Amino acid sequence: MRTIAIICKQLGFQSRIGRRLVRDYRVLVSLSILALLSLSILLGPVIYSQDPGTIDFAQSLLPPSLANPLGTNDLGQDQLARILWGGRVSLSVAFTAALVSTSVGTFVGVLSGFFGGWWDGILMRLTDLFLALPQLPLLLLLVYLFRDSLKRWVGPELGIFVLVVVAIGGLSWMSVARLVRGEVLKLRELEFVSAAIALGAHPIEILWRHILPNVLGLITVAATLAIGNAIIVESTLSFLGLGFPPDVPTWGRMLYDAQNFLTIAPYIALVPGGAIFLTVLSVNYLGEGLRDVFDPHTRSPNS
Repeated sequence: MRTIAIICKQLGFQSRIGRRLVRDYRVLVSLSILALLSLSILLGPVIYSQDPGTIDFAQSLLPPSLANPLGTNDLGQDQLARILWGGRVSLSVAFTAALVSTSVGTFVGVLSGFFGGWWDGILMRLTDLFLALPQLPLLLLLVYLFRDSLKRWVGPELGIFVLVVVAIGGLSWMSVARLVRGEVLKLRELEFVSAAIALGAHPIEILWRHILPNVLGLITVAATLAIGNAIIVESTLSFLGLGFPPDVPTWGRMLYDAQNFLTIAPYIALVPGGAIFLTVLSVNYLGEGLRDVFDPHTRSPNS
């Protein structure tokens, strides 16, 4: 009977979350835009068969047309093909880096908030240390120092991918750790956790069955916001010439290549810039909507 009651209670909670999701227009619009972008990136290169790497100087800087819907760049490469292929790389980096930062931040926050004491002191001072570091200069330094060695070990594209993901994820977990720690500190004082401790439940069991399910909403919101941050940082690295090699058309790299042609062919910058803007805006609105759905007490008066 107790198991049935727990299941019914959980189903009731999930149904309330579902009703809030359906009613929140920000979540619906953001999910629709992200779904459309994802489908375009996944299926677009299959349907639109232009090779993004083909160079044809006779087709250089052509305006949008039926043959080239988004025009061509200075090398005569089709912009639509490049934006579709580049989206795969940019979003893969963003989602993987967000997974790394969210996982590390959740691990640190849960340990710090639940065990407290010297665990809390050490982990929070480590978090403060990373927060004090200037992120972008340190990212540039790490990529500059290690990109050549990783290229030799695992190849140019995979090496840069691993380095960028680890660098972004390893330098952006601190806000997640602080959020999760604060939530765990509140949960630790609630009756159901105190009862589990009094009954002699193992700490791992308490964390897995009682703590993590109750911070899952917060982690989800933090993960969505981390995706937007990772897209911006990866694009910045590529724009500065320290990201992927020139033959890998990431959105940031396309902006970097377009900077010398803004006056004569602004469309080659508007396409990747618009993709970055639309994706980051949708992800951020999705994060805000999910925050209000999971915790309606945080809803702003104008929402």
